Formats: sequence, structure tokens, C-alpha cells
Amino acid sequence: MNMLVDGEWRTDTYETTGEDGSFDRQETSFRDWVQDEPDARFQPEAGRYHLYVSYACPWAHRTLVMRALKGLEDAISVSVVDPYRGEDGWQFTPEKDGCTRDHCHGADYLRELYVEADSDVTGRVTVPVLWDTEDETIVNNESKEVMRMLDTEFDDVATRDVDLYPEGLQDDVDRVIEAIYEPINNGVYRAGFATKQEPYDEAVTDLFDALEHWDDVLADQRYLAGDQLTEADIAMFTTLIRFDNVYHTHFMCNVQQIREYDNLWPYLRDLYQTAGVAATVNMDHIKEHYYTTHPDVNPHRIIARGPDLDLEAPHNRDELPGGPPAALAKSTADD
Repeated sequence: MNMLVDGEWRTDTYETTGEDGSFDRQETSFRDWVQDEPDARFQPEAGRYHLYVSYACPWAHRTLVMRALKGLEDAISVSVVDPYRGEDGWQFTPEKDGCTRDHCHGADYLRELYVEADSDVTGRVTVPVLWDTEDETIVNNESKEVMRMLDTEFDDVATRDVDLYPEGLQDDVDRVIEAIYEPINNGVYRAGFATKQEPYDEAVTDLFDALEHWDDVLADQRYLAGDQLTEADIAMFTTLIRFDNVYHTHFMCNVQQIREYDNLWPYLRDLYQTAGVAATVNMDHIKEHYYTTHPDVNPHRIIARGPDLDLEAPHNRDELPGGPPAALAKSTADD
């Protein structure tokens, strides 16, 4: 796996799997926070921050969904990298459909921004990246923390009155995000990148046990943490939306498809049809990235054709108590 070592790009350093054949995810490098506090170095201001994302990446996708739900499109600008990630890492190819140039620096590769922020940085070059255009540095590249910042610290510049980390539910939201991370969000990668049978079997067992559990939970409540849409649902959505088209086939998570679950499938459609969410989904980028970027998994880089999911079909989840915030209670057709 390619990464930066002391600010230099290396293609022979980071191994994604350990000697036992299990997938090992490296920690992110930049962990500062935007805070709505008078003395904070990074304060929430419209036009100050820029988000670097890939439509293909579920971790970056979380931040795009949160940006849309909060109505932060005018306050926080975005650059989108190429879904194909080669030896040089994430790159900017504005001539490609759905991609953009680097709007802040005109860089060719995302790694250039990492070195700009820290000339001696060591670590993988990942998305999302929250960039501060005032201090010319990376604030944070940990998706869960960027998602939380967009949710809780930018209310004064947001155009939608949406709180996805509400008081009274915060402990539950944190508990659910923690509970779904290892078996589901990271579990698909643990299965797909395993190089031995035992860690693969363990990952797949954990994954489908967890999916079965949450399918049962969703029989009686509309969202993962209860009757309200929260950050936990965003964290689940970006994995589920990729599952049948990518993880089921490419990562050998083929015990069952999401569309075969009684509750997870309508739940996924419910989230997709929440105002602003559908526009953040680019299935062409998702499929191109996974099927062409992992030659150890798919050496011929053939992109699987299906399935064609009807995400606009009625979900009937509105028969359960609760629902999205009033600012989001409209169909995607109104966006």
C-alpha cells in the first residue's frame, strides 16, 4: 500500500494485512477540531473550510451526506478526486465526469496537500480531508470526527435546522456508531482484504451476525438509535448503499444481499429518499473505484454490471413512530 513517509511518497511501505492474513486499518494523521468557541484555533466560518472527498469512499461519503443534510453547501466548498486510485494515490482529473480540479491549490494529487500541511508527514493519504483555507493546513482527516464537526459546530452558517446528535440521545448515538464500526463499516474490508481463510470467516460471521441484529432492531423502530435520524444512520447508510453493488461481490460478502433483508432494505431506501441524500450517491464512481483499484482482489479490473436497485421504491417506514427533522421531511423529487 502506498503512503507518505517523512513527507516522501513511497509505494512499498504499508501492508494492509498482517502475518495472520487479517486486515489492519491505519490510524488517521490529522485530528484537530473546528470548535464554536471564542479561543478555538479553528472556528466555524462560512467560506473558510474546504472538503476533499471521493464519491467512491464510504468514509468521505459520510461527510458529504452531513454537509447536505445540514445545508452547508454554500459554507463549505468541495473538491472531488478521481474514483480510480493508482500508484500515485488519489488524483484530480477534472476532465472526468463527476470529478473536479483541486479548487484550493491546483494540485495534481491529494498527497501534495498532506505535505503542504506537514512537510514531514508519515501516513496514508485518505479522504475525507477538511482543509482550512485561512491557516493553509489540514484540520482533520478522520471521517467520524469531521462528520461530528459538521453536525455540531456549524449551526450558525447552516441553512437547515438539523441536529443529528441531539441531547438525550448522544450516548445512544455514540454507542451505535461504535457497535456498527468493527463488524459492519470495517467488517466488509476485513472480509475483502483478508488473505487467509480464518480471518475472512471471522469477518464474514461478524458482519452478517451484526446485519441480522440491526435488521431485527429496525423491525420496531425507524432508525438505529430510536425514532430520530442521527449520525449513526449516516454511518450505516454509506456502507449499506455500497453493499449489493460492491461488497457482496468484490469483497466476497455474499451470504446475503441487503435487498433480501425485511427491514434493512426499506430502511436503506428511507435514508436514500431523505432530502439531499440521493444527490451524494454516485454509483458509477463507487463501482469504478472498488473494481479497478484493488488488483490483488480483482486483477483484471472488470467492473461487475449489476444489480440495478430501485432505491426510489416506497419504503413504508413512515408507518413507524418518528421521522426525519422537519427541515428534511420532503421527497428527493423536491430537491
